Amino acid sequence: MAENNPHHGFGVDIGGSGIKGAIVDLSTGELVSDRFKIKTPQPATPDAVAEVVRTLVDMAAWDGPVGITVPAVVRGHIARSAANIDSSWIGTDVLALFSHHLDGRAVSVLNDADAAGIAEVELGDEEAKRGAVLLLTLGTGIGSAMLYNGTLFPNTELGHLPFGDTEAEKWASSAVREREDLSYKEWGRRVDQVLHRYSALFSPDRFIIGGGVSRKFDKWSQHLTVEQPVAAAQLRNQAGIIGAAIAARDGIQP
Repeated sequence: MAENNPHHGFGVDIGGSGIKGAIVDLSTGELVSDRFKIKTPQPATPDAVAEVVRTLVDMAAWDGPVGITVPAVVRGHIARSAANIDSSWIGTDVLALFSHHLDGRAVSVLNDADAAGIAEVELGDEEAKRGAVLLLTLGTGIGSAMLYNGTLFPNTELGHLPFGDTEAEKWASSAVREREDLSYKEWGRRVDQVLHRYSALFSPDRFIIGGGVSRKFDKWSQHLTVEQPVAAAQLRNQAGIIGAAIAARDGIQP
């Protein structure tokens, strides 16, 4: 079993294509174990996904509380939506689900982008603590975390905002770039259009971009013309895992 270090936690980030987990140093945000990853099962039903989470915890030999992100609105322990996972999640008591599959241990379950926002405030970009900040995670979809002076307004799910005859994440997610084989210039301009829409609606002071594509921010950031500063998340694509581990430490239960 993993060493009982009070500064360590375990986070799991459930995505549409992969489920990742690692032990996190909660004082620095560094991963202190391998980042274990398993493909998201298809169909991505609650029990199938929960079994993958159990496997990741076992792979890390972790025996403490577990924080878990889901690509869904979570309110009162209940999944109220299902983005890029099976629709059977809607109405699921996620706290009971994961606690059962993890033999009754303490768990925290929250929206994936909200977890990234929590992590970025505590251990990432200092600017995330100041003013109105909109953090976006660009991956299979577009996740969002709205922050004001470091405080989270949860479950915004702005990737589903109507955009033309579709919605924002179906126009400008990282998965769309790959699926349509868009150049970074073409895709960056799409992201810019979405940022302009968010800017008009919410007038944030700053945008922070997370998700795996944030590692290549310099390949497409020059195509952004929105008036606000736009920065890559300091914690990059690890923010969900880190935020989940913080949630488990703090007993966050949306």
